[in-house]
Amino acid sequence: MSLNAILKTLPNNPGIYQYYNIDGEILYVGKAKNLKKRVSSYFTKNHENTKTAILVKQIADIKTIVVETEIEALLLENNLIKKYQPKYNVLLKDDKTYPWICIKNESFPRIFSTRNLVKDGSEYFGPYASGKMMNTILDLIKELYPLRNCYLSLTPENIKSNKFKVCLEYHLGNCKAPCVGFQQEDEYQKYITDIKSIIKGNIHSVTRHLKTLMQEYAANLEFEKAQLLKEKIKTLENYQSKSVVVSPTINDVDVFSIVSDEKEAYVNYLKVINGAIIQGHTIELKKKLDETDDELLQIGIIELRLRFDSQSKEVLVPFIPSFEDSSLKFTVPQIGDKKHLLDLSERNAKYYRLERKKQKENVNPTKHSDRILEQLQKDLRMPEKPVYIECFDNSNIQGTNPVAACVVFKDAKPSKRDYRHFNIKTVVGPDDFASMEEVIYRRYKRLLEENQPLPQLIIIDGGKGQLSSALKSIDELNLRGKITIIGIAKKLEEIYFPNDPIPLYLNKKSESLKLIQYLRNEAHRFGITHHRDKRSKELIKSELSEIEGIGLKTSQELLWKFKSVARIKTASLEELEKVISKKRAKIVFEHFNPQSTVDSSQIVNHKS
Repeated sequence: MSLNAILKTLPNNPGIYQYYNIDGEILYVGKAKNLKKRVSSYFTKNHENTKTAILVKQIADIKTIVVETEIEALLLENNLIKKYQPKYNVLLKDDKTYPWICIKNESFPRIFSTRNLVKDGSEYFGPYASGKMMNTILDLIKELYPLRNCYLSLTPENIKSNKFKVCLEYHLGNCKAPCVGFQQEDEYQKYITDIKSIIKGNIHSVTRHLKTLMQEYAANLEFEKAQLLKEKIKTLENYQSKSVVVSPTINDVDVFSIVSDEKEAYVNYLKVINGAIIQGHTIELKKKLDETDDELLQIGIIELRLRFDSQSKEVLVPFIPSFEDSSLKFTVPQIGDKKHLLDLSERNAKYYRLERKKQKENVNPTKHSDRILEQLQKDLRMPEKPVYIECFDNSNIQGTNPVAACVVFKDAKPSKRDYRHFNIKTVVGPDDFASMEEVIYRRYKRLLEENQPLPQLIIIDGGKGQLSSALKSIDELNLRGKITIIGIAKKLEEIYFPNDPIPLYLNKKSESLKLIQYLRNEAHRFGITHHRDKRSKELIKSELSEIEGIGLKTSQELLWKFKSVARIKTASLEELEKVISKKRAKIVFEHFNPQSTVDSSQIVNHKS
């Protein structure tokens, strides 16, 4: 049957539709409130989204399944996407197997954590995105109730036949030994009932039950039993106080929020029971056809309510989703505790998105660098991606020892072997503008002469004046227009471009500005280090290296020990001999103490 014939016979009912290609492979599964209108819209619209246009060209066959309500269509769509994972459907990024708490279907049920759901009648609670949360609940249960943890088959027949013996757990008080008939099943089942309430978050009912029993024990003068129950009640209350309590007026609600960008969306879910958040989870949805937040939120609500077996009738959302479900009440809170809950959910979704991006960057740092450089190219309006960047900074203190530094970044990372220092040769005094002009000329004249690659971006540490000086050399070398060059002024972090008096202000949190600042700070650090080294050498040269027979190495050894030339001058011959050879010690000592004479018997000849 042709596509036109299929479109004409589509019903006006809710349901799901499946698109297939010419090879019979399923391309896409969608749900619709009205199948005829929804499916026909794919073939009558001009699609701005390229992927949607490509999808429509591949459709060779359409199959539909009619259901009673839109919510049934959503559930069916969710199941079919998981089953077939069509190429053009939203991809649910959730490769983890989360743990559950299992109450085993057996006599005297065991309670334990598991990642495998077995359809044997056992009850499963969860899943728990946080293993810490699950283990806290299991530890609480173990502290409150003496449950068995063995694998014995405790059927009435096995117990009556005296098949088992008590174990160490019984003697430690962790189990009441139902295996030998010391505990009846009805008492054990009362524990299980309380435990189910605790797992579901209904702490109040368990606490009330235990308080009633405690009062009965006290009335019957069974004070030891009453004291044990009192301790259990205190443990429960301490556990509940650690939960995120929202409000006693809020009963059972589900909270959903969504944050999205061009490629992914993140839906967060909070499960609130009796005013306390007992579970929270975020899923990542990878977009395929430019889906709206409304469509993605619907997917998230259906998926997470199914996964966490939610029975809540009220759902807090940032906006009312477009699907209808008479069994659910959607609320968009504006003030109060419910608004606080929605804001908390959104913060969790944003935090999860940030963590996921960090994880992806750690796994693929090259992709992270590419993204930053692409954004930098866009922000600076560059013709090509700046994979090779150089940054320059001048250093001088009161005009002494003027130097400059050039740092090199490749793929947004420092390439330290390519860093260069420059001693200013043609400029006298503290003239930063002339110094920058000299350094830029020397650097790029040499690169041109040696046929070395040129950077895509040059950053000058300074404002308009420094940038103008650098441009003189760029023009002299005929490189204007071949390299993007900018200046960054530190006071307000303004970015200056050639011949443009109005600076660019990048967002203080932008990765582009952070990269530029990183380059600027690295150039400053590298330049200051060189400047300090040069001043130290000048000091050594003027004070010690002028002594005939004393070289730089000996001077450095003396300064390392005595910390200053003044202390070397006042040092005794014996103190100097402990650091350097006796021959050199005599030379230094006599240089600073020309009136003193040294006994020739104290001198041992050494080769210099």
